[in-house]
Amino acid sequence: MQKVEKSGHQFGTFKGVFTPSILTILGVIMYLRFGWVIGNVGLISTLFIVTLSSLITFLTALSISTLATNMKVQVGGAYYIISRSLGIEAGAAIGLPLFLAQALSISFYIVGFAESVVQIVPFFGMKIVSVISLILLFLVAFKSADLALKTQYIILLFIMLSLVSFFMGSGDRVPSLPPETILPRKENFWIVFAVFFPAVTGILSGVSLSGDLKNPEKSIPWGTLAAVTCSYAIYISIPFLFVQFVQDNRLFLIDSMIMYKVSRWGPLILAGLWGASLSSAMGTILGAPRTLQALAKDRIILRFIGKGFGENHEPRIAMVVSFFIALIGILAGGLNVIASVLSMFFLTTYGLLNLSAGFGRLIGSPSWRPKFRVHWVLSFAGAFGCFAAMFMINPGATFIAIFISISVYLLMKRRGLKAHWGDMKYGIIMLMVQFGLYKLAKKQPDEKTWRPNILVLSGSPTSRWYLIEIANAFSHGYGLLTVASILPEKHVPSQRREQIEKTISNYLEERKVKALVKVYPANDLINGMSTLIEGYGFGPIEPNTILLGETEEEKNLIPFADLVKTIYGEKRNLIIVKEGEIPSDTKKDRRIDVWWNQKSKNTGLVLALAYLLNTSPSWPHSKLIFKTIISSEDNRTNTEKGLRTFLEEGRIEADVQVILGDKEDIFHIIKEYSSTADFVFLGLRPPASEETNEEYRQYLKDIIQKTRGMPPTAYVLSSEEVEFQKMFSSI
Repeated sequence: MQKVEKSGHQFGTFKGVFTPSILTILGVIMYLRFGWVIGNVGLISTLFIVTLSSLITFLTALSISTLATNMKVQVGGAYYIISRSLGIEAGAAIGLPLFLAQALSISFYIVGFAESVVQIVPFFGMKIVSVISLILLFLVAFKSADLALKTQYIILLFIMLSLVSFFMGSGDRVPSLPPETILPRKENFWIVFAVFFPAVTGILSGVSLSGDLKNPEKSIPWGTLAAVTCSYAIYISIPFLFVQFVQDNRLFLIDSMIMYKVSRWGPLILAGLWGASLSSAMGTILGAPRTLQALAKDRIILRFIGKGFGENHEPRIAMVVSFFIALIGILAGGLNVIASVLSMFFLTTYGLLNLSAGFGRLIGSPSWRPKFRVHWVLSFAGAFGCFAAMFMINPGATFIAIFISISVYLLMKRRGLKAHWGDMKYGIIMLMVQFGLYKLAKKQPDEKTWRPNILVLSGSPTSRWYLIEIANAFSHGYGLLTVASILPEKHVPSQRREQIEKTISNYLEERKVKALVKVYPANDLINGMSTLIEGYGFGPIEPNTILLGETEEEKNLIPFADLVKTIYGEKRNLIIVKEGEIPSDTKKDRRIDVWWNQKSKNTGLVLALAYLLNTSPSWPHSKLIFKTIISSEDNRTNTEKGLRTFLEEGRIEADVQVILGDKEDIFHIIKEYSSTADFVFLGLRPPASEETNEEYRQYLKDIIQKTRGMPPTAYVLSSEEVEFQKMFSSI
């Protein structure tokens, strides 16, 4: 067996996941904003914020663990997982904002570090300290990621000692505020939540180094969950000690160094704070460029940005890009502002990670075999918590974040990026279809929910394009459309059928017609049509309307009549379209004539099809005219009034024309009054049960011959057990 060559640093669980995660979690917020949280919302609400934030993070950690043990996670961390689960477009839609969030996180941690420094050494400017720290940290990371991670053991020791100092502290050194002290305005619960939430987002630090882990499938789950559990135990304890040490709650609102003042050995708090903020910044400096490197590798951005250097493929160009974004963040905003922005980006990312895990479990594909299994309810609960928190924090910012993600998604769609991996999109669609099919199977269609699911028996699309064009105008996105072609050979290799179907699909796509394609081999054309009509469809999703062209040869009329009877017996509606040139889309003021017979069973279906054609985007500015024939002038007023009332109640915009004439000469009247129309609708008599094929053949022959020389015409036969006229009733 060929030995698999491994790249990257090959870090273990403790060094590559737990340490960077716990150091990022136990950072700036814990040291500088925990007291501020208590001062704004009180002890109980603080405990709730800590628990809610940690719960969302814990559920996300479970989802990450599931995803990481179901795939070989490579460079890119969260982006890699989402893109390989939900597709490259969704990965890009989250990967780019995630990279920006990670780059801004560098600013966040460094600004926190600088804020504490200037309070101890006030003659330094905060932005100067921030910029100098940023440069030094990037130089270390640029030199060696391994060296940067080795320093984290010392920092972890400092954090542990600082926590010991805090838990052994007292309120002896806490100053008292004079009564007249002016306090800042208290923030509401969700604003405080938004500022605190970045404190628990460190779980992506370890995931971002996925390409440098020796065993990501093992390290990511256990390292991430251990970090979340340990941090929650620490976070839930801190508020109790704070309220015990500090008697004047006003101090929490104005003194960000309150933790320093209540601890037993203040310098240890500074060591922990500075170490945590700098190590968190370092961890993000290592993670953000690797996310950008993965985006470049998948051609979402320019590939040279993700170029790797050295034997460990260090993303140095991506580091430079991250540096400048972090520099902009430092110069642009304070700690609370950056924290709120980060919360939105991280919550979006967490939400999609949870959805990926939830859908993976629901789809139940044989390829879904994670070693770490989590019930899909927990994953979807995590996703709901993320998106709900986003809306509660800031609905406007949430919509902006969603808009940015959707815009990136659509841009990637438009670019037509081709992924070389499989994803869940097919499975998710199948899951939705499966759910819908089972639901539809228990329901019967009625006039209020009816849609035209059309099977077009067009043959070659190039020879009878007008059939496809008119069928597409009827459906125009509201129903299913299938274009079928009967091959004059029964035994055709499946590979050839697939090639023909692909050719037809491409032809339709070029003309912006959304349709399924079916190629069916049969030695006899009419028998092949009958067999296809009887067998095509799946469960409740069967064509309810068959559209075909008129037969051109008289010898085919008897089998054609038998086909019509088969369609009628199968309770499928039938539209026979007489050949003629369908007017181009550029022609304006086109006219659609509907010959109306109130007593006919076809009336409602004809009205539905005429309305669909009239409102189709491919028939703009068309005009409906309903025409009916009366044998006596005495009936004109009542007939016209009744028809107008029916159309008005059905909210159909159309003109009415009542024609006096002999109904025995009906086709002559139709040809005379519809000669200038662009499309004509006529009803078709259904075959009687005792009627022979020969007798019905003669009827079809007569109606086709008597309407020759007319504009394009649709002969409509209603066969479904649907009362179409109720579709247009006012009730």
